[in-house]
Amino acid sequence: MAGWARVSESLRALLQRRGLRLQRDRGQNFLTDAGLADQLAQLAGVEEGDHVIEVGTGLGVLTRALGKRAERVTTVEIDSGLVKALEEEDLLPSNAELLHADALKLDWSELVERAGPRVRVVANLPYSAATPLLRIMIECRESVQDWSVMIQREVARRCVARCGDDDYGSFAVLHALTVDAQVQQELSPGSFFPAPKVHSSFLRVWPRRTPLLREGELAWVERVVRAAFSKRRKTILNTLRGGGFVAREDRAILEEALASAGISPSSRAETVAPERLLALARALREHTAKLESADRE
Repeated sequence: MAGWARVSESLRALLQRRGLRLQRDRGQNFLTDAGLADQLAQLAGVEEGDHVIEVGTGLGVLTRALGKRAERVTTVEIDSGLVKALEEEDLLPSNAELLHADALKLDWSELVERAGPRVRVVANLPYSAATPLLRIMIECRESVQDWSVMIQREVARRCVARCGDDDYGSFAVLHALTVDAQVQQELSPGSFFPAPKVHSSFLRVWPRRTPLLREGELAWVERVVRAAFSKRRKTILNTLRGGGFVAREDRAILEEALASAGISPSSRAETVAPERLLALARALREHTAKLESADRE
């Protein structure tokens, strides 16, 4: 407890010296324990030769741990005050490049390509940015080794949930079809300064060894899956009827697509396995393509 008090006091002194105020809307809860940061870098699998892209530099505690293990670190921080403090206080290792940018607005394809062949992403994500950045990572999955993210425990559960679980939804389906994900460690609010009101999970995600999606299929599958889960109390037939895939009167087309995927029209999406939802998306894509071809003729 005394050690933690000293850390808190040193952080407060740094923030006060720099005139920095933490912003709740950015979810600024800093990792402060260097030993824990070293442990997380190990859990993320960072090793010699890696180029790590870190999102959320904070005060550089995790950045320094990553720099000990990786060949290079590119760390992204949105807060201009923190960027200035990191540079002027010399808080980053020599093999780290600091980018002042919004990670959600970066060209990730260009960033990953520039980083080289062995890229890992590690992030202590603000809770508001977690879901959109995880979606970006799914898009980049074939270009990176893996990604390890500190996120709200409830968001992590939405990523790893299985069919029938309370947290099973569209995000779990997208992860199941594209990646393997595992919670590596749970962290209490006391691991951060200031302490958030929620618990956190350190989630590591790998691209699937045996891809289930075909090239260019992700956007369409995502549209179908999101429509299927859009109204959880309704049957999957009724949620799809409101999804704009066919005219509302063309119920038979939806029933045929569901039948070809082995799904009962009276089922609810949370009872349908990811592979069957993928089969459904493909069946709907085929029907849609036929209708578009008939319209052109």
